[in-house]
Amino acid sequence: MNQRDGNDRSPAPAPGAVAAVSDEVLVERARAKDEAAFEELVGRYEDKLYRLAMRFVRNETDAQEILQDAFLSAWRNLPAFEGRAQFGSWMYRVTVNAALMLLRSRNRHPEVTVDDVEPTALNNAVAESGQSMRGSADWSQRADEQLQSQEMRAHIQASVDSLPEGLRTVFLLRDVEELSTEDTAEMLGLSVPAVKTRLHRARLALRVAIGRYFES
Repeated sequence: MNQRDGNDRSPAPAPGAVAAVSDEVLVERARAKDEAAFEELVGRYEDKLYRLAMRFVRNETDAQEILQDAFLSAWRNLPAFEGRAQFGSWMYRVTVNAALMLLRSRNRHPEVTVDDVEPTALNNAVAESGQSMRGSADWSQRADEQLQSQEMRAHIQASVDSLPEGLRTVFLLRDVEELSTEDTAEMLGLSVPAVKTRLHRARLALRVAIGRYFES
């Protein structure tokens, strides 16, 4: 049998080093106040959560503040995290709550911009409105083609801005972040039917705004 010589040894892991383990294992270690484990979780999710925060505030300083508040809240509340949801989904919910708290403290709302809205979201607005529109297929195609029109973008932006916070937040998570209905419901503490209702109302508002643009 071949034997490795004394110079061919794998280096021992550094004290406190965290291997590539599952979130569940890291969460358990973090619950026991293992800061290295929590730092590994932060590293796994901070970029994604930062992008989510930016969707709400469109400002780097505010997004960083939201991220810090979210991870601080997560560290403090890990003992209460029961693991029924995935850690990533839980962090999304914590981040959304941190963003909404910051916005409410400043009397602001989630700043969804037209740049975030994919053309498919406009087609969803027509398809889910439950109403017929003369030439709706052509309408949708024209909306896709003319999304760059400053006048049309202003109509869409005004419609998004006028949505109540609850509708705007659901629209942001479902049609901008493209999360599932179930994940959106879990993050916002809503039922799945409530999310579907709010999304329907948000999409209908967009449909009305774009329809007015083409019919004017």
